[in-house]
Amino acid sequence: MSSEIKDLSLSPSGEHKIEWVRKNCPLLRSLEEEFSAAKPFAGVRVALSIHLEAKTAYLCKVLAAGGAEMFITGSNPLSTQDDVAAALVSSGLNVFAWYDSTPEEYERHISMVLENDCNIIIDDGGDLVTTLHSKFPEKIKYVIGGCEETTTGIIRLIAMANKGTLQFPMVLVNNADCKHLFDNRYGTGQSVFDGINRTTNLIVAGKVVVVAGYGWCGKGVAMRAKGLGAQVVVTEIDPIKAIEAVMDGFDVMPMKEAAKVGDFFITVTGCAGVIDEEDFKQMKNGAILCNAGHFDVEIDMKRLREIALSKAEQRKNIMGYQMSEDVWIYVLAEGRLVNLAAGDGHPAEIMDMSFAIQALSAKYLVEHKGRLTEKLISVPKEVDLEVAKRKLSFLGKQLDHLTDAQVEYLNSSAI
Repeated sequence: MSSEIKDLSLSPSGEHKIEWVRKNCPLLRSLEEEFSAAKPFAGVRVALSIHLEAKTAYLCKVLAAGGAEMFITGSNPLSTQDDVAAALVSSGLNVFAWYDSTPEEYERHISMVLENDCNIIIDDGGDLVTTLHSKFPEKIKYVIGGCEETTTGIIRLIAMANKGTLQFPMVLVNNADCKHLFDNRYGTGQSVFDGINRTTNLIVAGKVVVVAGYGWCGKGVAMRAKGLGAQVVVTEIDPIKAIEAVMDGFDVMPMKEAAKVGDFFITVTGCAGVIDEEDFKQMKNGAILCNAGHFDVEIDMKRLREIALSKAEQRKNIMGYQMSEDVWIYVLAEGRLVNLAAGDGHPAEIMDMSFAIQALSAKYLVEHKGRLTEKLISVPKEVDLEVAKRKLSFLGKQLDHLTDAQVEYLNSSAI
């Protein structure tokens, strides 16, 4: 076993966090029991880069119960929890990550994972896959395939596939119904405001919340902002999504106009430069900016630092930037993922579904080793439905079923 973490003595705290997650993730518990008996990952080395907190840790332990040898790092310098990393090392897993790593340390930890001739890649944002192709091409021969957790990573994979550079099959976990419909919408919606509220200790009700992007994550953020009593403004580039936002009861306008009226700004687009210099200069005193997209490029932090007259830390995870004599704007968590860099991420019950999809997709790759010809693979429908059925059962709910007469009707030409 090899590791590079901050402090092994922190492991008891991390173990408590993981155990709480375990108690609230019945889907993963059921898989842990099945994997422990069947060992579907026996002899398989798994490289994993996902935000390293307690839910991710439990996924790692479930895979390890199935026989996997785990090599783990984080997917964001500010989302790793050092006590959780220590708990995984104490459990015999290989971990290379710590909180607030420098860019050089973060890249080193990615490399330390990839040096281990891994067979399955579980990625969140694409850093493992892109680094493997660019820095360790000789290791690609060991890879069966991989799974990508998030929208940003899928965008990168599609770009690689279009260029013909992606060398092994990747399962697009984020596109599964049991992932994006729940994780992206309900998980992001709740965890973003968990991060904002615990960091700022300010009220949302009566404020103007500007949500940049109305994909599934943006829908969840807007819904929660409305529920907290905010006036919600959506900015979009897609006319169909913009109409959705209007029909859902929200105002829609360009960011250049929204910048003048917003109290809170939340970017969730997966694109760069969503809030730029012109927007910063339009904002009113006290505006609060944060990002819920994977990379810290949606708010142009580089330019903000250049044009600010001064800056000063206000509270932990809140940096103030002086724009004029009497105007300060504030950025949470350095413009990184606010729900993880300033919070605990998505609720456990939501990640129970997402990580069940991850675990079963990895199992699917192992079972179909050498037989998958496509580079971009949808989560098999049977996996999606199995996760949904199990989750419904754990929620104590039941479904109706078609009668034979109904099946005959639907298959007839009488419709």
